[in-house]
Parts: sequence; C-alpha cells; structure tokens
Amino acid sequence: MTDFAYKPTLTGGLVVLRPMDEGDYDALSAAMDDPDVTRFTGSHGEITEERAREWMRTRKDQTDRLDLTIVDKASGVAVGEAVLNQWDPDNESCSFRILIGPAGQNRGLGSEATRLIVGYGIEELGLHRISLGVYAFNPRAQRAYEKAGFKREGVLRDALRWDGEWVDEIVMSVLATEWIPSGV
Repeated sequence: MTDFAYKPTLTGGLVVLRPMDEGDYDALSAAMDDPDVTRFTGSHGEITEERAREWMRTRKDQTDRLDLTIVDKASGVAVGEAVLNQWDPDNESCSFRILIGPAGQNRGLGSEATRLIVGYGIEELGLHRISLGVYAFNPRAQRAYEKAGFKREGVLRDALRWDGEWVDEIVMSVLATEWIPSGV
C-alpha cells in the first residue's frame, strides 16, 4: 500500500531530498524567479509570498503526494524540489515533477534527484507507473528523463501558450517492470 503520508529523507552522492517546509521559501522563491525555470515549468502568473509560505508549510501534511526539497550536499543549500503527485491508487501510478534553480544546475543534481525519488516511488512505495510532462522547448530535460529510464509516450499538441507561441508537451513515463535500480 502506497503511503505518501510518510515523508522520507533520501540521500545520494550529490543531493539530499528531505521533507519540504516553510524554511525553504527563500531558496525556492529564488529558483522560481529565474526566467528559464519559469519558462520550463510553464508557470504563468505570480504567487504571493503568504500563499507560497502556507503551501510549503502544509506539504508535510499531505497524504496523497510527496514534496521533497533538493539540497546540494556540497553546499547544504536548497536548490529545488522533486515531487510525486496526482496519485492514482487504483492504478498504482502518479506523476513526477522537478524544479532546479540556477544554483543547482549543470552539475548532475537534477539527474540524481530524479533517480532517487523515482526509485523510492517504485522500489519502496510499489508504484507501477510514474509519468511526467516536459515541454518541447526543453530537449535537455527530455534527455535527462530518458537517462533516468523514462520513455516517450506521446505528445499533447499545443498544450502551453508561451510568449504568444503554442508549445507541445511531451508525455513520458517509466514502469516498474522497466525500472533499473542503481546505486545512486
């Protein structure tokens, strides 16, 4: 039985994924202020500081999702988040999303964080399928997800309107039967 109520700490060679809390606000707010992060996540609009702090404060109370802060082991600084959400207990599946701010980019932190949380979902929670969506203007992320074991399933055409242009969303997933555990 999947239990998203338990919020683990997952440790790799480069990152620690730990339960998110309000104290992560400054680091995650700085990450979301980056124009590339905003674009790659397809984030429209602004969220007030009060609303964002309340959202972070309540992550530990959620029983249908797992929100973990990504901490760079070398610096001890929070650089992003890794999330399993949209849990479908009947089909033993959920979605995955990740956000890495500039302080954590280009060093393999996102790749390791992805393998840690997806491995936890499949190996510890017993999930059968984990899916994600990535926008077509982010081929680098697509390659990183493929390296982590995700396979391309299809395209949601014109799923995002960004700067007046329509952008496709690539749908990818990894199945438990395909998952290759690693010594991350």
